[in-house]
Amino acid sequence: MKLSVIIVNYNVCGFLEQCLHSVYRAVASIDAEVIVIDNASTDGSRGRIPTLFPHLIYIYNERNVGFARACNQGIRQAEGAYMLLLNPDTLLADDTLTTVLSFADTHPDTGAIGVKMVDGNGRFLPESKRGIPTPAVALGKLTGLYRLFPRSRKLNGYYRNDLSADAVHRVEVLAGAFMLIPRTVLDRVGLLDEAFFMYGEDIELSLRILRSGFVNYYLPCPIVHYKGKSTRRKCSLRYIRSFYGAMLIYYRKR
Repeated sequence: MKLSVIIVNYNVCGFLEQCLHSVYRAVASIDAEVIVIDNASTDGSRGRIPTLFPHLIYIYNERNVGFARACNQGIRQAEGAYMLLLNPDTLLADDTLTTVLSFADTHPDTGAIGVKMVDGNGRFLPESKRGIPTPAVALGKLTGLYRLFPRSRKLNGYYRNDLSADAVHRVEVLAGAFMLIPRTVLDRVGLLDEAFFMYGEDIELSLRILRSGFVNYYLPCPIVHYKGKSTRRKCSLRYIRSFYGAMLIYYRKR
């Protein structure tokens, strides 16, 4: 099997439904499977989604085990040569996956591939391509100082704004909202670190891939990401606590 698409869902049934429609259109010519791991949703996802998509592999957890652990559940069951970690609040173009897989097949040094993400209004999301989050970089992002000093590499290095959004680049960090990884790479570097409940696991995995000698690529293939819907980010204080906690785990592991 060529591709396994792995999606973690938590109470975003409507977004997941639209995401899956786009995924199945995108894999129409690909030998692929789609796996959804549901982290104890209570919004009717469990009853609706498997009925609408009978070929789907649907795993329901009785409690929310976090993003990293749920992704690993899907990876362990997957049979594809490539793994695509995908958020449920995304929409793919019909040619997204054929384009990304073609690039991966012709670049044997590929560790992971991310793409150009835009929000529902078509605005580019800068987390599509990121740098290594030093303490100063994390401070700049959390406090918003990076907006005041857009050219500062110390405070604005979280986003690689120096790189064009419309060209292929080698980057340090990719977003877990869309991350295509060859199975052979995961066999070598290991799965997501389950110490991360939410946020930070994509950073840690990206850097582990780099340290193993692979390359993380950013491709200007646009997808829609309704930012934050899959994590229900409504309270900024809660987000800051979650992000800061994830960064503490990352720094302790460096």
